[in-house]
Parts: sequence; C-alpha cells; structure tokens
Amino acid sequence: MFHINDIKNGMTFVLDDNIYLVLEFLHVKPGKGPAFVRTKIKNLKTGATIEKTFNTSVKLEKALIEKKDMQYLYNASDIYYFMDNETYEQVEISKDKIENESNYLVENNNVELVFYKGELIGVNLPEKIEVTIVSTEAAVKGNTATGAMKDAVVNTGLTVKVPLFVGEGETIIISSTDGKYLSRN
Repeated sequence: MFHINDIKNGMTFVLDDNIYLVLEFLHVKPGKGPAFVRTKIKNLKTGATIEKTFNTSVKLEKALIEKKDMQYLYNASDIYYFMDNETYEQVEISKDKIENESNYLVENNNVELVFYKGELIGVNLPEKIEVTIVSTEAAVKGNTATGAMKDAVVNTGLTVKVPLFVGEGETIIISSTDGKYLSRN
C-alpha cells in the first residue's frame, strides 16, 4: 500500500481489479476546499488512458509487475510466438491480447512482455520500429506539394502515410506509439 501523496510517474497500482500505470500526476491545493491529486493513468489490461482525481486521504495497493525481455519469433494465424532471451522458453499469445501491438511486431525484434501475478497484461514495444514497405502507390507526376504523403503497406500489415519519394522494398522507421513515418533507413 502507498499513500496517494507518494505517487510518482511510472508507478503501477491496483484499483477496481485493474492495473494502472501512472503517466502524469498533479497535486492540487485549492484556496478553498480539500487538496486532491489529479492523475492521467493507463489501464494495463485494456490499454485505455483515463484521467482520475483522488482525494489526498486515499491509499492504493502497489501492483508488482514483472517484465521479461523476449524476442518475437513469428505468428501462425492468431497465435504469436515469443522466446525468452534467457531461458529460450517459448510463450504463445493470442492476437486478442495484443491487438494494437501486433501491427508493430517484426520477426526477431526484442520486446518486453509485462506480467501481473503470472498473467500477461501487455507488451512494451521499442519506441522506433524498422519495417519494410510491401506495397505503395506510385507518386503522381506533378504532385510535389510540400509534405505530400501517400499510403504504404508495411511487412507487419499496417498502413502508414509516407512521403512520395519512398518506394516499395525500402526500409523505413516508424513510431510504435502512433504508427507515423519517422525516416528512411
């Protein structure tokens, strides 16, 4: 247990049978009325981010989560296979548990699997992902407006907006938080 006044970014806690990660917090002491703590927290089971206000007398239970570095091997239909980098043990995860993250999984990349009481609750991806363009439309001649973008499908199945000069077969770097093009490799 910890007192809400001791909250810090990156802490994890249990609330209503869910595990939350503290993204931001602010201690507020209004001129009138009691002090409170305004937070922005992420539900690690659903991935949803919410804002919640706590009274300063609240005590929360710390969630002791375990993180394991694993290598993504491959997927067969809706099952994704990972290998523990230390024990070489393989872990299977169904697509419904990693719906959003599956768009950023590239074979042989390392990721961090997050467990709570032995149950997988999430996958932490590297901030930048290197992907290869599988298909994209040809740039239209004369369409040279600054910052013009086109759709490209990458090897993970994700569709990304890329600059007109990027072509099929090229390797690019995208952000794992929003899927945006960052640069050519």
